[in-house]
Amino acid sequence: MDELDDVLDSVGPRLRALRLEAELTLADLSGTTGISVSTLSRLESGGRRPTLELLLPLARAHGLALDDLVDTSGADDPRVVQRGVTRGGMTMVPLSRRAGGLQAYKLTIAPGRRRRTPDPQTHEGYEWLYVLDGRLRMVLGEHDVVLEPGEVAEFDTRLPHWFGGADERRVEFLSIFGREGERMHTRARSTDTRAED
Repeated sequence: MDELDDVLDSVGPRLRALRLEAELTLADLSGTTGISVSTLSRLESGGRRPTLELLLPLARAHGLALDDLVDTSGADDPRVVQRGVTRGGMTMVPLSRRAGGLQAYKLTIAPGRRRRTPDPQTHEGYEWLYVLDGRLRMVLGEHDVVLEPGEVAEFDTRLPHWFGGADERRVEFLSIFGREGERMHTRARSTDTRAED
């Protein structure tokens, strides 16, 4: 029971840190999860015991698996947990570690993080995006488009570009990026060696 109490006691500070890192207010999170502001506040301060019914929508809102929200790993756990980096409400988790080659990332834009004024950036390379969930607003040069789940974009990153949520919902997308400007197209030759009639 002591171990369970320790795990539950750590949830409040973790929830608060995640919310502040994503630059969300209690009201923002309440609107996304349907959990009242007072309940969220009591969860963060330890005045309310977390339940599965409360933790599931919170994990979803932060783009985390429940295990990542409730840290149950012991100090002797040999597994390496891949943690993301969050900046300005966008979390980036590296999916590959191939130095000098193509890099793959999963990116999540927190709910309620729609920025009205894009700030396009440029850098060397080439990028390919695939939207998993939500609606991604992409400003690319003169274009301002919304990508839906299943849609793909491909572009030279020397062109000014910016990403954000198209609405107040969470957005998840994959990115494959090559610093040297590698294009993502692959072409395969047929292995059929039969002679044509």
